[in-house]
Amino acid sequence: MTALTLIGGPTLLLEVAGLRLLTDPTFDGPGCYALGSITLTKQVGPALAAAAIGPLDAVLLSHDQHADNLDDAGRALLPSVKRLLTTIDGAGRLGRHAEGLAPWQSVELGHGVRVTATPARHGPVGIEPLTGEVIGFVIEADGRAIYVSGDTVWFEGVAEVARRFDIGLAILFTGAARTRGAFHVTMDGNDAIEAAHAFATATIVAVHNDGWAHFSESGDDLAQAFAVVGLADRLVSLPPGRRVVI
Repeated sequence: MTALTLIGGPTLLLEVAGLRLLTDPTFDGPGCYALGSITLTKQVGPALAAAAIGPLDAVLLSHDQHADNLDDAGRALLPSVKRLLTTIDGAGRLGRHAEGLAPWQSVELGHGVRVTATPARHGPVGIEPLTGEVIGFVIEADGRAIYVSGDTVWFEGVAEVARRFDIGLAILFTGAARTRGAFHVTMDGNDAIEAAHAFATATIVAVHNDGWAHFSESGDDLAQAFAVVGLADRLVSLPPGRRVVI
């Protein structure tokens, strides 16, 4: 059994094999964040405050350099977490007890839970100097594999995840975020459909597609795209703040 509670954006509480894991902590209210020459604008606050989450066994942080994946209140939460898994560059910036993982590197969390870092590319080829290092995660527990994409588009690294793991639940960061021009830096509908076909037997959960001005595709847009190509029964929508068992 896996229980999911969507806090908002990329922030999701996963209850797996007796452990409580949180992805990309974002708990600030609406506001603006400067990012070099651009500004990220948050429009909607979290469904639950950080204080309401309770104890956490680990945070899975895809990257620390963008406020829509780690904001001020999210950073304040990190010292209270038992383990913090993130990129190698991010661990260097965050210090404390942060553990940096390279793609395909694995760690054990206890309770029979293994976490493996996966490749991610935060936009088109050549974007890395602008966006920095990003990873996703595969969580293996109780004979089941769960994929958390992190901020990535569909590319060969995601396809390799599908070849290496029998994914039963794929959590995709979608929204077709556009921060620097016409190209998108998170999955759009086409990317998510490609992923659904690659993870052929997985339940698909789409997050990180609302609450920020830079998203160009909503959760409803994605649901419509899945329906058109006959995949509506594969996509599960999470009501913010409500615990859903999958």
